[in-house]
Amino acid sequence: MQRRTFIKTSALGSMAFNCGPWITEEKTHILTLSFDDGFKKSFYKVAKIYEEYDQSACFNVIASGHLPGFKQVDDYILPDLMGNFDDWNTLKARGHEVMPHSWKHLNLASQPVEKAKELIVQCLDYFSDHLEGYDNEASVFNFPYNSSTPELEEFVLSKVLALRSRELPREEQTNVFRQGCRSMGPENIDHWVEEQVNSFLRTSGGWLILNVHGLDGEGWGPMSSDYLDRLIKRLSIIKTLDMLPTGKALLKHTNE
Repeated sequence: MQRRTFIKTSALGSMAFNCGPWITEEKTHILTLSFDDGFKKSFYKVAKIYEEYDQSACFNVIASGHLPGFKQVDDYILPDLMGNFDDWNTLKARGHEVMPHSWKHLNLASQPVEKAKELIVQCLDYFSDHLEGYDNEASVFNFPYNSSTPELEEFVLSKVLALRSRELPREEQTNVFRQGCRSMGPENIDHWVEEQVNSFLRTSGGWLILNVHGLDGEGWGPMSSDYLDRLIKRLSIIKTLDMLPTGKALLKHTNE
């Protein structure tokens, strides 16, 4: 049996805002700040902040964001702001997680199904060819706009370890490898992140994924560098909290 199949069949359950078998007495809460899109300047800033507190950041990048044909997406994803796979390999080598966030940031749920599947495969193939050490068996596909369909989710889960998309109602949170998240924008989200984190820490335990983007004005719903620094500094000393990228959280806590 393949490792991904074994993990999936032996660790079903919900991880969002409620407890489960992966939570231990030492670590009752898991928090992931899931940084999307691939903003070069911002992602290096994030990495530096995380490294100061011996933490690993969670980066999700658009596979074609650095290519000459990549076009602006909405008002926030600009070609001049995007990093390339030299950057992503550098950050991965420094201990951070780099995962796929689509081929060119289209809303896959609004595409013809076969076209959406082609774009997903194109993204995963590019990662396999250009990100050192990348393995679909241990990867998390992060849907653009957190928008998906049951058919596309099933297709993605046949290719990779897990996916991240929109937040599901509690009663639909039945598969640990189908993770939802919360996001906010388009303005600065320092205050919103603070509220979400504090509310989560007051619960008995679970896993919270906040979908964030750039820093200091880059991207949709950016945070400020100063706030992120203060936040990671404060959270890094909480003994019951694990701050982990999505993939590392799944691999660590489903194997305990």
